[in-house]
Amino acid sequence: MKKGLEKFNELVEAFEKLPGVGKKSALRYAYFVSIKDISAGLSLAHRIEDASRKLRRCSICNGLSENEICDICADDDRNSDLLCVVENPKDILVFEQNGIYDGLYFVLDDINEENILNLKKCIEKNSSKELIFAFTPSINSDALIMFLEDKLSNFDLKFTKIAQGIPTGVSLENVDMLSLLKAIEGRTSI
Repeated sequence: MKKGLEKFNELVEAFEKLPGVGKKSALRYAYFVSIKDISAGLSLAHRIEDASRKLRRCSICNGLSENEICDICADDDRNSDLLCVVENPKDILVFEQNGIYDGLYFVLDDINEENILNLKKCIEKNSSKELIFAFTPSINSDALIMFLEDKLSNFDLKFTKIAQGIPTGVSLENVDMLSLLKAIEGRTSI
């Protein structure tokens, strides 16, 4: 763009750094928040700043929280027998928005000794009986699950993972081979 629009160009570049935002979307967003609806832009800036200052990782599960311990870990009514291991804090939000799970979580977004030690502490603290792996299906995820099963073999745990297969409403011709294979292997009686 032409000289004299440095601040606008910087705003466009900032939007482009967001996941899933390309040049055209970044231009639309920058124009909207800086020209079309300035109050929406200021509100967005305030909310981003506020969230950046107040959000942190839960000291128990690594999920998102505004406190040292998140509301899920602090809830005595949750089923502590179940511990769902996810890849990132956003995965917890997906489960919670749908209300399909009442157990606890642990975010394992980096495989290092400290995180594995924290996972072990979480299992012990909650006396968990079942560890549910809710990772994005892949060969790497399967290898990670095997690695974790080995690292946690001294616990009396049932290891499970979320089911894989064909999404509802998707034609078989549009299904990848790995998903089709998992669907055949994981078939259920009717």
